[in-house]
Amino acid sequence: MQQVAINGYGTIGKRVADAVRQQPDMEVLGVAKTRPNFEAETAVEKGFPLYAAVEEREHLFDEAGLEIAGPVEDLVADADVVVDATPSGIGAQNKDLYEEYDTPALYQGGEDADLVETSFNARSNFEDAVDADHVRVVSCNTTGLSRVIAPLREEYGVEKVRATLVRRGGDPGQTSRGPINDILPNPVTIPSHHGPDVETIFPELDIDTLGMKVPATLMHMHSLNVTLEEEVDAAEVRELLADESRLFLIPERMDIDGSGKLKEYAMDAGRPRGDIWENCIWEESISTVGDDLYLFQGIHQESDVVPENVDAIRAVTGSADAAESIATTNETLGIGL
Repeated sequence: MQQVAINGYGTIGKRVADAVRQQPDMEVLGVAKTRPNFEAETAVEKGFPLYAAVEEREHLFDEAGLEIAGPVEDLVADADVVVDATPSGIGAQNKDLYEEYDTPALYQGGEDADLVETSFNARSNFEDAVDADHVRVVSCNTTGLSRVIAPLREEYGVEKVRATLVRRGGDPGQTSRGPINDILPNPVTIPSHHGPDVETIFPELDIDTLGMKVPATLMHMHSLNVTLEEEVDAAEVRELLADESRLFLIPERMDIDGSGKLKEYAMDAGRPRGDIWENCIWEESISTVGDDLYLFQGIHQESDVVPENVDAIRAVTGSADAAESIATTNETLGIGL
């Protein structure tokens, strides 16, 4: 059983902790928080040992009536691998800690790619992370783009990817985010950071990305135009993508016309927190004109990287190959709406 530490128990960390707990070959050794809040209380209620991420704040947990198992250094020292789910930039500051205790670490997409040995997407480059000490699980948007690009590259070849990303202004709990009533080019320059980030997975890929922020919290939306190396019928592409376990093709009969209904469907289906781990591709949007492919996909920013973190744990510990890990993760989480 791989002993997994979760440093940071927020939007991603709490979801990864729940996912790790469901794996037959992993245990959550503990979770670390910087301060007591509702998420810290929930962690204790779920039976996760709670560690203090900042020594000077240990007394705050006592004052809040939350028992801690020790400092984060103890957690890292005892773990086989640590998932760093701290805010962007904090993971880089924690790298020395993980190296001090010789504990392999996974970071999230907000960290710079040059911090790690390799960026990671389970479908695209699992083998690159095997036995690595520092691995970055790419962001929600890069994960979503990589999952679509990988099978297209393998089956048809890809000459060019153009993607427009309509991004949520903030997660539901991020009350300080925006815009409130605006539509912002973000960034106004081209490309957005997503294209170069995808190139950390596919170094030779020709990709341009544009980004916008809108006053929404539910999901991101991608408009993709992929120029393939051959002309392909849209029905053939639909069949190819339907065979991918982490791509959900939304059939027209379901009458799901946007992110709101997608989230409603996930909640009705009994998904924890209404999470959608898969890319959600509108099947009827998949169309081709010559060698150009077009589609729309929704990306649930709070959850699509969760199975990737689980698979990355197996990669860095050398405990399973890509096919075995993806199959196990999918089965235990119930991936496939």
